Amino acid sequence: MSGTLIQGRYRLHELIGRGGMGEVWRALDESLGRRVAVKCLKPSGPSRDAGFTRILQERFRREARVAAALQHRGITVVHDFGEHDGLLFLVMELLDGRNLLQILDDASRSPLPVPDITDIAEQVADALAYTHAQGVVHRDLKPANIIRLSDGAVKICDFGIARLGHDIGFTSRLTGSGVAMGTPHYMSPEQIDASEVDHRSDLYSFGCVLYELATGAPPFDLGDAWSILVGHRDTEPEPPRVKRPELPEELQRLILDLLAKDPEHRPQDAADVHGRLKAMRAAAGVAAHPVAPAELPGWARGFSTGCAAHSTRAHGAAALPHHELTAAWSTRPVNVAADPDTLASLAARHAEAVDLGRVGNWRQAYELHTAVAEARDRAQGPEHPDTLSARYEAAYSLTRLGRTEEALRMYEYVAEARRRVLGPDDPGTLAARHEAAYELGRLGRYLEAHREFAAVLAARERTVGPNHPDTLQCKHNLGVNLGMLGRAQEAYTMAAEVAEVRTRVLGGDDPETLVTRFEVGHALGRTGRAAEALRTYQEVAEARARVLGPDHAETLAARYEIGICLGRLGRNAEALALYEDLVAALTRTVGSADTETLRARHALGVNLGQLGQWDRALAEARDVAAVRERVLGATHPDTLVSKREIAVGLGWLGRWSGALPFYREVAEARERVLGPAHPHTLTSRNDEARCLAQLGRTAEAQALYRRVSEQREESPERL
Repeated sequence: MSGTLIQGRYRLHELIGRGGMGEVWRALDESLGRRVAVKCLKPSGPSRDAGFTRILQERFRREARVAAALQHRGITVVHDFGEHDGLLFLVMELLDGRNLLQILDDASRSPLPVPDITDIAEQVADALAYTHAQGVVHRDLKPANIIRLSDGAVKICDFGIARLGHDIGFTSRLTGSGVAMGTPHYMSPEQIDASEVDHRSDLYSFGCVLYELATGAPPFDLGDAWSILVGHRDTEPEPPRVKRPELPEELQRLILDLLAKDPEHRPQDAADVHGRLKAMRAAAGVAAHPVAPAELPGWARGFSTGCAAHSTRAHGAAALPHHELTAAWSTRPVNVAADPDTLASLAARHAEAVDLGRVGNWRQAYELHTAVAEARDRAQGPEHPDTLSARYEAAYSLTRLGRTEEALRMYEYVAEARRRVLGPDDPGTLAARHEAAYELGRLGRYLEAHREFAAVLAARERTVGPNHPDTLQCKHNLGVNLGMLGRAQEAYTMAAEVAEVRTRVLGGDDPETLVTRFEVGHALGRTGRAAEALRTYQEVAEARARVLGPDHAETLAARYEIGICLGRLGRNAEALALYEDLVAALTRTVGSADTETLRARHALGVNLGQLGQWDRALAEARDVAAVRERVLGATHPDTLVSKREIAVGLGWLGRWSGALPFYREVAEARERVLGPAHPHTLTSRNDEARCLAQLGRTAEAQALYRRVSEQREESPERL
């Protein structure tokens, strides 16, 4: 089937798995240019019976919708589903990781370390609690259906699909017995007896999985399927500590409780199991989720965010005050004698540099902070806290000057030096690490930023508590970064959590609360919940107008997002009126050439096009493109977006010969800047090919389409 194109969109490339329910293929979604996993299902049964086929397809659609509706960080995302030439298929996110069966096999069936077991267990329990609350039971939970990603996150696969498999003919049966088989090693007694099955059956299967992780083998690892089933139904499992004496008693107790024969004797919900695991880890004195260099803490995977991260400085957690740094250093040996008058002079110059930054003179601020740092280096030593404070301030000035890579290097230097001098959990150390993570995000290195934010958040929760402003800012930024990693539902969850705490602690109209509520709206939009996003942005805009004023930049930013939501909801006339007012306000407050004014004018033009007013839309696109080219440059992404909008307008007006040069200019510029295989470049080449086809230049169009297809085939995998 390699090379098969499903529904004109999903190109199958490589078989990566085969099981009782069909095959899993690595594939490319050619519409979006992203790599996906496609599960192809070939049900048994009287397939030539048209009535059976219709029932089967409808049942598949119903159950696949259930699976696709599940939105949780611990559940594999289902993007799409359907039927193609008699083949039922599901399109899922392509995961970078190994399932637990593979992990056990790789370790020659050796049991996992206890911290890994409890980390995995806590994440699985959280996912089960969510799905059971939605009324969905997995029915086939097993190590092969639980994947641990390369960043340490855990996801359950095939939620809702196991029941679908039972309904449409995937399940095999024991010879002559009439007992549904599923996977014998992990089946609950009620499944074996064909009794009523509810969420507690998943908890029994979960207990079987934990038993195997803890001992290296399932609880009833017997010679044949029938013996295994009888074991589940009639035999008490051997306590795991018999096989592994060092296993904590609390973990053994939980596993045996989950393996109770009677569902009434098990924990009654996954939330209870999750709570027991957290209490167990806290009582053992283990950090919530141990951090390995290449692994994120588990709690961090549960948080989420929104749109644009903020430096700690923007919300009050910058370098430590001078007197706190000096006090921290005073308990340590000082090797360099320093003249008090010199130190007083340096303190005054430091304050002067800070004031320069406050009024926006960032270049002068950077030069003065650097001079102070060098003088302190000579007078007090390179790792004295005051020297590091000056370097921290210099790094922040570099950030404001747009010199991101230099700022990152300096923050990393300060963080490492403070770690040695003040300790890893010192507020100054954590502030520098936070800023370094922020710079990593600005550079598009989101996975590295994620790891750093997660580690800082762990330390801040441990040292100052979950409701401290610095902790909340770190959660906010961690969530924003999750959004940039494409983990939109997690981004929403985290933003909602931070917004709830900030509302409770600071009040609903506090600017910090409103920043996070803005991110809630952004995350809702990313998850396709435009109506909810619209309400959130409207509330934020009203509050900001009261607190900050109707023409404040943050108020206008919320109004811009209201217009985006209105457009997504098809309310283009309302969006158009909003953007006309917004353009006027921005022109009045920041000028006609400001990037925000131009962004609002671009959105105004898009809505004109949606309303069929293409002459006006084209004129707006030409004006915005001309200003952007003058202000930002010919190859700036915003300039190219505006030039593409000119081509779109010309096309809608039937002026394809005029559109072609713009499509080609955008494609060539993106190819030079981004490379020939970048998704944006390929989208532009597709635009160019479509325009050629409209002009009747079929051979050229087909050649360009082939070129795009080949580039997509050769481009590196983007998970």
